[in-house]
Amino acid sequence: MRILFIGDIVGRTGRRALVALLPGLVEAHGVDFTIANCENAAGGLGITERTAMELLDAGVHVLTGGDHSWDRPEGIPFLDECERILRPANYPTGVAGRGVGVYVSPSGAKVGVVNLQGRAFMKSLDCPFRMGLELVKSVKKETPIVVVDFHAEATSEKTALGFYLAGVASCVLGTHTHVQTADERLLTGRTAYITDVGMTGPADSVIGMMTEVALERFLMGVPRRYEVGQGPAILNAVLVDIDEETGAAISIERVVAHHEE
Repeated sequence: MRILFIGDIVGRTGRRALVALLPGLVEAHGVDFTIANCENAAGGLGITERTAMELLDAGVHVLTGGDHSWDRPEGIPFLDECERILRPANYPTGVAGRGVGVYVSPSGAKVGVVNLQGRAFMKSLDCPFRMGLELVKSVKKETPIVVVDFHAEATSEKTALGFYLAGVASCVLGTHTHVQTADERLLTGRTAYITDVGMTGPADSVIGMMTEVALERFLMGVPRRYEVGQGPAILNAVLVDIDEETGAAISIERVVAHHEE
């Protein structure tokens, strides 16, 4: 089983890049199943039904989220309606959406996906470690293949969760910071890990946002609404090969692709 996990999609620029690049990546790398983080897909913050369906129709099998999943009020009902979109599982009971799912790939193999959010420098939520372990073990009753999207700020927290779930989850893949890290590896127990997959969005930007706006905020110290950057885009992703019988990761490889508007 070869899984392509695509980093945080940022705005229209990121969506267009994914739609343009995904078919070629799937064909070139023999991808069996595709997951993408979409929490910034609608104008840089949140997700709507329209933007989610644009990504799903382009060939993404499952969309994951993060702390911005609810930023578009019009998109909140869709989190409940669509089983192919997830948000962090460790939010309180009653919050719109679901944090875990088991999906049937085109080949017929089942893939479990768990979405978690970190707590360091972020909101106070249920423990992603204890809940994550519980959810992964539960999913493994249906399939040995379990992918964890850990949407977190601190590299230490991400690394710690990787080791905590090593040998249990097939892979622990970090999202949220939008900068692809160079620490992809197989942890003890054959769990694929990377601290951050990166982003899919404007290449000449500050984590997807217009550079001039970001600079003004840093230099002047006054609020100014972020705007998604434009121009050429970059797609960051990882390819993970997983043994379908055992759920053990065989390899993990970073992927970087470029798209000219």
